[in-house]
Amino acid sequence: MAVSSTGFDVGQPLKFSQVGLRILSLTTENGIMAQSKLFTLDKLRFAFGRINERLWVKPLLLCVLSIGGTFIAMLADTMGLSSVLPDITLASVESLLTIMASSMLVIATFAVGSMVAAYASASTGATPRSIPLVIADDVTQNALSAFIGAFIFSIVSLITLQNDMFDAAGRFAIFALTLLVFAIVIITFVRWVDRIARLGKVVNTIEKAEKAAGDALDRRRHAPSLGALTASPHQAANKGVPVCSSKVGYVQHIDLEALQACAEAHNCHVTVAVLPGTFAHTRLPLLHIDKDVEQCKAFETEAFSSAFTIGSSRTFEDDPRFGLLALSEIADKALSPGINDPGTAINVIGTLVRLFTLWQSPVEIDRLQAITYHRISVPELLIDDLFDDAFTAIARDGADMVEVSIRLQKALFALAGTDDSAMVAAARKHSRMALARSEIAMSLQDDIDAVRKTAEFSALPPITEPNAP
Repeated sequence: MAVSSTGFDVGQPLKFSQVGLRILSLTTENGIMAQSKLFTLDKLRFAFGRINERLWVKPLLLCVLSIGGTFIAMLADTMGLSSVLPDITLASVESLLTIMASSMLVIATFAVGSMVAAYASASTGATPRSIPLVIADDVTQNALSAFIGAFIFSIVSLITLQNDMFDAAGRFAIFALTLLVFAIVIITFVRWVDRIARLGKVVNTIEKAEKAAGDALDRRRHAPSLGALTASPHQAANKGVPVCSSKVGYVQHIDLEALQACAEAHNCHVTVAVLPGTFAHTRLPLLHIDKDVEQCKAFETEAFSSAFTIGSSRTFEDDPRFGLLALSEIADKALSPGINDPGTAINVIGTLVRLFTLWQSPVEIDRLQAITYHRISVPELLIDDLFDDAFTAIARDGADMVEVSIRLQKALFALAGTDDSAMVAAARKHSRMALARSEIAMSLQDDIDAVRKTAEFSALPPITEPNAP
């Protein structure tokens, strides 16, 4: 029996009531899925995170506010305040606005040049993956927005003043707004000078990467399966009908509300096979639908795959592994012969210890996300993958540096002392791997002995949980 894409049996006569009910059903299902894809809070959160990386958004908003402020000042002339407010001369207001108009454009141009230099410094000194974090710096974006907004405000106000669009009350309102804009610009400029002196430097970039990775890890540890049911690492590969992507790129975000709506509309269960950060292609299943093949032919699987946002690069918000990888790349670049900065690598190792300590720390019960997506199963992050992203490159390229190798062993020793058995096993495994690399790369026996001494903890028998009585 053949089934069409609308769900009707091909070749069977259809009654009008059947057609009407089926159209209503399809309309309802498509409406639910369209609404879930466009207006879910989770997708809006991800979209706002992307907007924060666009330099033009805040300047545009300030430009609109600046133009609106000028025309709002005209309302003062309609309130009968001319006899109460002091009479400000036209020449004094014009001189202030002229000074602002001539200086703000120069300062804005200088700010853009300084920001571009900071981005280039972050790319060459740290890692190109850190550029979105530098671009998203609030102080720098606010400074550029304030400078451009002040320039637009002065130009628009000058035009309105020179065309006699204000009476005495309006001139006073423009004068007060001009003084307010001057104060905002001065405060913003002082804060921006302090920030631009550090923006793009390696230490500042490490701090931003640590904050991005820490936020992502903290969200994930309070929602290990993103609010869905927990799927085993191998469950998704062996169950259900696979749904592949039509795009090639990295999974940036998964809209679970949209998936839940699709699963409810089609009365099925969905097992997610990939997490944010996975490289997707047309042969890789994004998810598996717990239905037989004939039933899945009755509806479009595009509604399910569209819940996955796929782009050309990875993002930090929903991808904790990307933050760890960015920090590892910063340390790895510092260990290259052209830079030869083991101190930066040691600094990153300490940062990674803080992040893994955060990961295994007790969760706050009031922040723990409840299971709200009962028709979806999502795999949890594996501690082995996190350790691979964080420590493999450092252990490989710092194997011949005794100070880096010892610091790495001490960091792994600290993580092996936690109560998390999976983290203890991963720390001991990477300790043994790092020691093996150091024994091959180092030429001085004293250095090898020093590293072996700090790695003694990994040779101990693994901790086994007592058998249940």
